[in-house]
Amino acid sequence: MAAGNRKSISAAEGRTTQYTVIKVRLHPTPVQTALIEKTFGCCRYLWNRMLADAREFYAATDLHYIPTPAHYKREAPFLRDVDSQPLCTVHQNLRKAYLNFFRDPSSFQYPKFKRKKDRADSFTVYCRQYRTGPSISLTSGGVRMPKLGCVKAVLHRRPLHWWSLVSASVSKTRSGKYFCSLLFKYSVKEAEPVLPAPERTLGLWASPVHFYLDSLGRAPEPPELAKSREKLRRMQQRLSRMQRGSRNYEDQLRKLRLLHEHAANQRRDFLHKESRRIANAWDAVCTGEGAAGSAPGFGMFRQYLQYKLERQGKRYIVVDGLAETAEDVKRQGLAQICA
Repeated sequence: MAAGNRKSISAAEGRTTQYTVIKVRLHPTPVQTALIEKTFGCCRYLWNRMLADAREFYAATDLHYIPTPAHYKREAPFLRDVDSQPLCTVHQNLRKAYLNFFRDPSSFQYPKFKRKKDRADSFTVYCRQYRTGPSISLTSGGVRMPKLGCVKAVLHRRPLHWWSLVSASVSKTRSGKYFCSLLFKYSVKEAEPVLPAPERTLGLWASPVHFYLDSLGRAPEPPELAKSREKLRRMQQRLSRMQRGSRNYEDQLRKLRLLHEHAANQRRDFLHKESRRIANAWDAVCTGEGAAGSAPGFGMFRQYLQYKLERQGKRYIVVDGLAETAEDVKRQGLAQICA
């Protein structure tokens, strides 16, 4: 499945560079699993050490300085057992986190220490071109990465031959599954702008009951999550009565995480399909700025809808003014187009 898309204007006139992510399920061997887990731990350790040293350096000198990964390999020789690229990516991510915070503190938090139980583990490896070939490549049945070798993967979709592989991000879900997100870039002809007409413009207004209502008075049919929510509630109650750390507790916790993952996948599949249907059927879509807080997942739905429309040269309009119905959203969006 395509997990995300980005677009930037190319230097060549009339061309754009588009980015697409293909996410595949990994099935590593026990040896590869041990190395992946060790890489997760090294990245987490390095983030915390660099963050602690950066804070200490700032307290002593009033200056910001983040040591490079090579600075820690002498005191932590286990860092040499994993690929160096994920460690360099940790340094870049921490530097970016600081830059984002100082640029816009209202939107970005100050970098925090990472704990093993706080978030999903992940690391990123960038594709480098060498004489012997690229450092990351797709094989007939897997993904080849530095030090890990060829990791068996379920390749449901393959990139086109002119796509260029940029990076591979390995992640682990709370349920214990391993995935790899492959980022590709390619150049395409820039889509011709579509001039929207009133009859080809749709207004959307979030609804806590129907997810959204459009300007034609229609509502989508989101996946039936009531059964999953009820099952989650019962499983959570059963888990609360078990002894923490026991085998039954761990088995129940894994089942609970699998059900959470299933419900999230249902919701994400619905958002992608619904945003694709709307993007193909309409020339412009207007949404209200405050609508995301009215329905769970509506903010993500707007992101999916925006990039799908922009890729076709169509308009996505965010209405800043007050609106109470989808028809009001459409009316204000058309006024912005004509202004």
